[in-house]
Parts: sequence; C-alpha cells; structure tokens
Amino acid sequence: MELRQIQYFIEVAKLEHVTEASYVLHVSQSAVSRQIFKLESELGVDLFIHEGRKVRLTPIGRLFLAHMEHLMKVMENAQQEISEFLDPEQGMVRIGFPSSLAAQMIPKVVSAFREQYPKVLFQLQHGSYKELIEWVVKGDMNLAIMGPVPLHEAHIKSEVLFQEKFTALLPSSHKLAGQSSVKLSELKDDLFVLFPEGFVLREIVVNACANLGFKPKVTFEGDDLDAIKGLVAAGLGLTVLPEIAIGEHIPSSMVSLPIAESNVTRDVGVIIPTNRELPPTEKLFYDFLKDMSPMFGMPNEEEAGPL
Repeated sequence: MELRQIQYFIEVAKLEHVTEASYVLHVSQSAVSRQIFKLESELGVDLFIHEGRKVRLTPIGRLFLAHMEHLMKVMENAQQEISEFLDPEQGMVRIGFPSSLAAQMIPKVVSAFREQYPKVLFQLQHGSYKELIEWVVKGDMNLAIMGPVPLHEAHIKSEVLFQEKFTALLPSSHKLAGQSSVKLSELKDDLFVLFPEGFVLREIVVNACANLGFKPKVTFEGDDLDAIKGLVAAGLGLTVLPEIAIGEHIPSSMVSLPIAESNVTRDVGVIIPTNRELPPTEKLFYDFLKDMSPMFGMPNEEEAGPL
C-alpha cells in the first residue's frame, strides 16, 4: 500500500467521481483508476460501487476511509511536530471558535500573539458548540476557544480564561431603553429574539429566565448574530447576548444595557485534548492564552463590578 494510493482513494471517496478527483489531483483519470485498482487488488476487496461515471463507497470502503483519514491526520501531525520541534516560532496554530467570539476576541488573541511570534501562521475555523468539542476529540484540531467551556466532557481538558456577563440588546424605542441597566425579570413580558433550540447561548438565557420564574416569549429565532441584531434593530423583539458578541459599535436603533442579575454569565476558555500532546507551536499559544487572558477584552474588576 502506497501513500499515493491512499491520497487518490480519499479524493475519489470525497468527490464520488474519478474524473473530478483526477482534476483536483492534477493527474490523468487513468492514473487514478489504476492506483485504485491496485489498492483494491492488494486489499482483496471492492472499495467502490461504480454507477456510470460516479462511484460510491462500499460498506468496507467506508470503514477503510475512516482509517485512512485518521492515518493521514497522524502523518500530518507528525510532519508538523517535526517542523515545529526545529523552530516552534515558525509553526502553525489551528483554532476553532464560535461566532460569538469571532468579531472581537479571536482577532485580539491572534494579534497579541503575533506581536511576540510574528512568523507563526494561523488556521481559523468557525464552528458550533458541539462541532468544536467533536473536532478536538477526533483530532481535527487541538485547540478551540469557546464559551461556556465544557467541564465534564470525556477526552477534553478545559481552561477557563475569564467570566463574561450577558447584556440585553433592546430597540431604542423600548420603554426601558433609558435605564443604565435592566433586570432580566423586567423583560418577562417582552418578545425575545434568540438562537434556535440546541444552541448553548439560548440555553443560558432560557435557564436564567427559568431561575427567575418565567419562560421567555421567543417570537423569532436566528442562527446568525447579525440576523438577530437586525431583528432587534427593526423593533421585532429584544435579545440577550454575551458582551463580546454585541460588539463595541451599536447603531442608534438599538440600546445595550447590562443585565443586573449576577447569574447571567458564561465562562470563556480554551479546550485541548487529554489523550495527545499539543505540537510545540500550539503549546506555545496555549500557554500564552493562560498567561495573558486579562488582556483579551475582559473588563477589570472595577469596571465589571461584582459577578
């Protein structure tokens, strides 16, 4: 079994088309077909079912694909570790993060790190809460910055960087818009715009409301921060979001008010795997996060008040 055969097999399996795979691999279709045939002959099984010009994996082909993708990840990680062992300050950092941290925290983190290590490269991947955990567990990446951090997830180590308070985002015409802060209980009769069920930011808000004895009236849902803010700006409801997610520049059609209740918060932190070592450059970045968390957009204690 040759590395070239594995690479060709994975590309054909991904595209389900030999010709399209040959275009991506920059080789002839016959070369791809020949290597797949040799691989199947060596294994003694059919990896694909041919359907005209398209192909699809057999059951044993799907099993083999999972093993080969894992093998390629191991090889890529080995090459990365060797390169970074020679010079950790010129390696690669792969980070996963949710949309709520995309606009402010991630750029600040990357910028601050690159001031010290300007030759380090970054690959940034946006994902949902569940996807970020899954990627770190499976080995698609080694680091994810997220909030809240999972505390009892198998094969995951969590490091809390700071605690973030939630803020109410109201239309500027709202009767409470002139206040300096708002109690969540004061909003029990209002219409809410929230993320759909299954999103962790919705769960935090719903649970906080439940602790105060009411269920928010959700009239609009959106899985995009800008869409949610747009609905609020249009006067169709209010929302409750982490401070970082709201951002620094709020249009005049909306008002941002701190939530007075102290329990509407989330822990923001970083997760890494427990069953494998971080490559040298990512270990450098991980230690940087732990040491420098106060500079990543956190209010100081005097500004934040009691949590």
